[in-house]
Amino acid sequence: MSKFLPARFRPTGTGAGGATESFAVVPGARVENARQLVVKLAWMLLWMVYLFYPVEDLLGDEHTLAGKIVGWVALSLFLFAYLGMVAVRSMASPHWHGGLVVAGVMLLLALSTSLTFGVPWLVLFTYTSVCVGAVLPPRLGLIGVAGITALALLVGLLIHTERDTMAAIVLPCFLSGLAMNGLQRLISTMRELREARATVAHLAASEERLRLARDLHDLLGHSLSLITIKAQLAGRLLDQDKGEAGRAQVDDIEQVARQALTDVREAIGGFRRPTLAVELAAARSALTAAQITVEADPAIADPQPDLAAPEAAALAWALREAVTNVVRHGQGATRCGIGLDRTWEEDGSRFAVLEVSDNGRGPGKSPAGNGLSGLQERLALVGGRLDTGPGVRGKGFRLRALVPVSAVADSVPE
Repeated sequence: MSKFLPARFRPTGTGAGGATESFAVVPGARVENARQLVVKLAWMLLWMVYLFYPVEDLLGDEHTLAGKIVGWVALSLFLFAYLGMVAVRSMASPHWHGGLVVAGVMLLLALSTSLTFGVPWLVLFTYTSVCVGAVLPPRLGLIGVAGITALALLVGLLIHTERDTMAAIVLPCFLSGLAMNGLQRLISTMRELREARATVAHLAASEERLRLARDLHDLLGHSLSLITIKAQLAGRLLDQDKGEAGRAQVDDIEQVARQALTDVREAIGGFRRPTLAVELAAARSALTAAQITVEADPAIADPQPDLAAPEAAALAWALREAVTNVVRHGQGATRCGIGLDRTWEEDGSRFAVLEVSDNGRGPGKSPAGNGLSGLQERLALVGGRLDTGPGVRGKGFRLRALVPVSAVADSVPE
């Protein structure tokens, strides 16, 4: 998804608060290096505590040496299949279907070992249920989990498992698989939301390019047509030895060309001027990529009739710089709030206020960087100002950009 993000928002490091560093807090996040894979597998090993029961069974005296060897091999193969599935799914495409084969192998191992070695091995059905809930599509996962649970119940009855032990095995088997199935639904929904937000940012940029194309077509089409007509007229006048009239047409051609150049520069300047809609879409994508929850009013992207173009552009620059600060320097931030409001000053002047705050560690005593200094200068050019400081209850960092509101909205009749 990061290919749709502006370059300033693409995660580049692995420091605190970076996207690659905090991959583990996002369900279904793909690992990108060996260190992340080791960390994920280490977390998965914590759930291997239930394998204590088959291990204890193998360490006892109830089985022959040959039986113990077979048991250890089967248990090792089961563990290798489970962790291997986790590792491959963490690095492969979300549409990888090899997990079905692994789930089948785990089911055969759970079934054969339970029937051969007895009740302690029924816990393998719990891990098989989790695997089935992970690899099957969400709609089929519930059926698969229910099937594994029913099979575990049937095997338990065949080997004469006590009622209390049966409940302690069958219930976690079903609930664990059900929880994994729900997690897969959550991962699928989050993936679709990330793709949708990236598409919104991409479409917003495309709309700006189309606007520039339309402006250039309208400006240059008229100007070049006029230049062509005047050039033809000047040529005929010169052929008729009407030098003064021809020179006047040439002067007009120069003026039209200069005006066309001015119009093109203004159009390009307008294209380069950021807008709140585009910057809000880019902010959502950037913060989502950095694993930071965005709390923003969608109305920020709506037209702001009481804001002139320079003031709206200044607020868009402020939003860009604020989000960049959160992504790069908001260590420990998990939430970012973005709001746009109006306020009255004591002298009666009215201002639009853009506020961006996070819940990170805050800037501490470090001085303001070049980005904030440049933003302060931009706001000053339109009569605005910049306020920065700690967030609510002294936590995090808050940026408030204020620009004057014009009287356009007030002059519109109701």
